Amino acid sequence: MGKISIIICSYNEEKTICEVVKACCLNNAESEIIVVDDGSTDNSEVLLKQLPKKYNFSYIRLPENKGKSYAMVVGVENAHNEIILFIDADISNLKQDHFQKILKPIIENEADMVLGQPGETLINYHINPFKPLTGQRALLKKDILPILNEIRVTRFGVETYINLYYQAHGKRVEYVMLDGLSHPTKFEKTTPMKATKEFILEGNEIALTLLKNHDLITKRIECSFNKTNSSAKTRLQKIQSDINKKLQYLLDKFNI
Repeated sequence: MGKISIIICSYNEEKTICEVVKACCLNNAESEIIVVDDGSTDNSEVLLKQLPKKYNFSYIRLPENKGKSYAMVVGVENAHNEIILFIDADISNLKQDHFQKILKPIIENEADMVLGQPGETLINYHINPFKPLTGQRALLKKDILPILNEIRVTRFGVETYINLYYQAHGKRVEYVMLDGLSHPTKFEKTTPMKATKEFILEGNEIALTLLKNHDLITKRIECSFNKTNSSAKTRLQKIQSDINKKLQYLLDKFNI
């Protein structure tokens, strides 16, 4: 598979990062592999630099932790190919079939963005409310370039923002199941106390992303009503105006 840039953003994932990089390199010989180390303080850098030269990838280390969205933007800015594939650094059992499954709809122009859901999770794929937040996603570079500045500062709200943007602009989004791929929960990676704090922080950042981008939410709704009559659209526009005023009041009041 040519013309593909695989971006792996990592922060303190020394237990899995090398295996993820190996899988990406071995199964995508013609692709560009970019690792963005978001200021890790563990042994990630040492371990990656010890990998044999046959694993050909670019390593970008940020001097300090900037957040996932910032690292993703750095990856895109350094990518040279037309298709971008984001892969999480903490997954296990990444196989060739997974790459083919998530990239095929993009390559064959059947989708504008493909979200790959790890099959080995605690919540069933069909009812998983966190499915849209997966880190495994393929898309076209030309579609994400216009929103890099917005993405850069969203931190853990990045997936929410990208999803909203694509839906608001009528992009074709497809979900695929990546059987056998495993993604640990925060409670499996750290202490219950720290995991809970991280969940609260991420939840707040996602909520803030939704609040600040209420216009995209309205556009998404409007896209779903693109066949409705003009009077319905007029009512929708009035609702949008009222919502915008109220949300702007909240943003100003709390100095967000």
